[in-house]
Amino acid sequence: MEEDSDTREILPADALDPQPAESVESSSSCRAPPYSCPFSVTVEPVLFLSTFSLALQMPLYTQYLWDRISEDLGYNGTKGGGCNSSAPHDRLQKEVEALTAHWNLYISLGGFLVGLFVVILLGSWSDQAGRRLVLIIPSLGLAVQASIYLIVMYMKLPVAWFLLGRICSGLSGDFNAILAGCFAYVADTSDKRSRTFRVAILEACVGLAGMFASIIGGEWRRAQGYISPFWLVLAINLATALYAYLFVTESVTPDPEARLFSARHHRAVYDLYTSGGQGGHRARLWLYTLCFFLVVTVHFGSRELYVLYELSSPLCWDSELIGFGSAAQHMSYLSSLLGLKAFQLCLEESWVAIIGLASNITSLVVFSVANTTALMFTGYGLSLFLMTSTPVLRSKLSKLVDPSEQGALFACVACVEGLCSLVASGVFNSLYPATLHVMKGFPFLFGAFVLLIPAGIIGSLKCQEQRMINRETAVN
Repeated sequence: MEEDSDTREILPADALDPQPAESVESSSSCRAPPYSCPFSVTVEPVLFLSTFSLALQMPLYTQYLWDRISEDLGYNGTKGGGCNSSAPHDRLQKEVEALTAHWNLYISLGGFLVGLFVVILLGSWSDQAGRRLVLIIPSLGLAVQASIYLIVMYMKLPVAWFLLGRICSGLSGDFNAILAGCFAYVADTSDKRSRTFRVAILEACVGLAGMFASIIGGEWRRAQGYISPFWLVLAINLATALYAYLFVTESVTPDPEARLFSARHHRAVYDLYTSGGQGGHRARLWLYTLCFFLVVTVHFGSRELYVLYELSSPLCWDSELIGFGSAAQHMSYLSSLLGLKAFQLCLEESWVAIIGLASNITSLVVFSVANTTALMFTGYGLSLFLMTSTPVLRSKLSKLVDPSEQGALFACVACVEGLCSLVASGVFNSLYPATLHVMKGFPFLFGAFVLLIPAGIIGSLKCQEQRMINRETAVN
């Protein structure tokens, strides 16, 4: 039954056996939203808007923590020579850096520990209840988080109150649930040949949204402070939920009896990774999942440190430069999409992923020694194909399982992505203050070494597959 459903998404309607008119009408009324989108888009605006709100608030959120902690400690940026290359060892500045990194860690831990298990429930539940709910519920949770952040800023409450907002967002699935819903939707509505590029388009939406939000956020914060941008974050999250409700058509037929709180959702993920598979599929599933975990962990971990690294000496960037730097970072999503399309014409997908990892490794090495603005932007330039590896890995994972297992797979991938954020926050935000006096850019260098592991696994698996193909060809 699942195979027939998948075929109906790929083939035209007249190529399949006709259904009775009453059945078609009933299915359409069940799956259609109140309004049809006039453009040939589905979940792309959902991911674009959600990413825009997230990218708008993340640098501002870190800067707000920096300013509040600096105010509490009496650090005004001028003590001991100020934030410049002549005062790289200001004790008070180091204390502000360390406390900001630690609070980033505590708040992230609170949100992701809750969201880690909720994402599995929502993702697997969407196989029965439908994808739209998994897009609407997290958007409303992110709106609640923005509301709490606004209250903290208006009333100047202690920064510990940010933890409440993160927990509320985690209880709704957080941004990872939106990612899971969008990628599962693409898996429902694409065939294996086009899936990698469709996934890359979604990731390009992430990059474009991040680029625009970064440019706007830096300028806006300098002109009007922190509160006005967070009002926009609240409005965007509410608009995202409304768009998903009004315009996104269901890709699965909802079951009105589907239950959210059921052990079957976790059991589906367990069976996915423990049941037998033909041709070593389950072993490759584990290895590609490990690669995805390492790549995304390094990406999240290094991204959390960019703003902190740029705020302090010797770079001492202001909000405008931070905005341009973040925009340059997000440009890699668009350049990776174009690169992926070009590389697919002459290379296997595995080699495309390795090119992306090489781009990421070289950029991190440059970041680790960057002590000037020019060198920092050189690192951003070298990350040109940074994001070609993740769509390839998502697509490879999707192709290794049956159509009936797609929902459980993307629930697991969302869970892994939540775990990536958890581990990245713990490792990189702890490593940064611990190595400040040894080598300030050591966490970036550490990330570059970690990425050598997935590069080796992907290359080895590809060589193994090629040897099997050559052996079968020789026998025939």
